Amino acid sequence: MAVKSVSIRIEEEMLKKLAYIAEYEGRSVNSHILVLVRNAIKDFETENGPIDGDISPDKNVKPSRP
Repeated sequence: MAVKSVSIRIEEEMLKKLAYIAEYEGRSVNSHILVLVRNAIKDFETENGPIDGDISPDKNVKPSRP
């Protein structure tokens, strides 16, 4: 599975709040964003039907370490 990188622009205060939540949940900001994305995909597919693709939003997609 290919893992791609994405950069986003985010206000500093919003990033600090996101980091706070991620730390509270025991995750890195990156891992927490992946959780949010998976939940958004799962919610969308529940309401609108599956989106074509092989990866289920329930799968824990983490980049492998070299």
